[in-house]
Amino acid sequence: MEHVLLLNITYEPLRIINWKKAITLLLLGKVEVLEEYSREIRSVSFTIRLPSVVRLLRMVKRPKSPVKFSRQNIYARDKYKCQYCGQRFSSEELTYDHVIPRSRGGKTEWENIVTCCVDCNRRKGGRTPAEAGMKLIRKPVKPTWIPALRITIGFREVPQSWRDYLYWNVELVE
Repeated sequence: MEHVLLLNITYEPLRIINWKKAITLLLLGKVEVLEEYSREIRSVSFTIRLPSVVRLLRMVKRPKSPVKFSRQNIYARDKYKCQYCGQRFSSEELTYDHVIPRSRGGKTEWENIVTCCVDCNRRKGGRTPAEAGMKLIRKPVKPTWIPALRITIGFREVPQSWRDYLYWNVELVE
């Protein structure tokens, strides 16, 4: 069945919910429907089009939590670009690199990890960028942004009606 994108009153994406939850929230007067699928749901007393995007009518405060240290968030911080050669890659073609190698006391933390392509990672090896004759495009820092929505679905699976409400950090290609 179809999934529904739930937005805060500020149009910030909160999460993906199932269509049954969306209908329940709608009937309780807690959301408004912004986008609909062409499918209809029928009951004995009424027919309603299946919601695609709904918005809460009251503000929900999101807890401020630190950005999770993960491979995908490192790639997102560095905009899927190798921080040595500057080329953009898909996440499958990327790895990460310790600026100060672990063998020399470098830690696995935001300020010492950068997105790197496989070729540049091999070229740098267990050396510092200066020793390898390489230059960092941007110094690694801990991000201050908080991902608004964590979803792991392919671009081709994202309903067209959601695209105006999601924040993309990669270029969409049809």
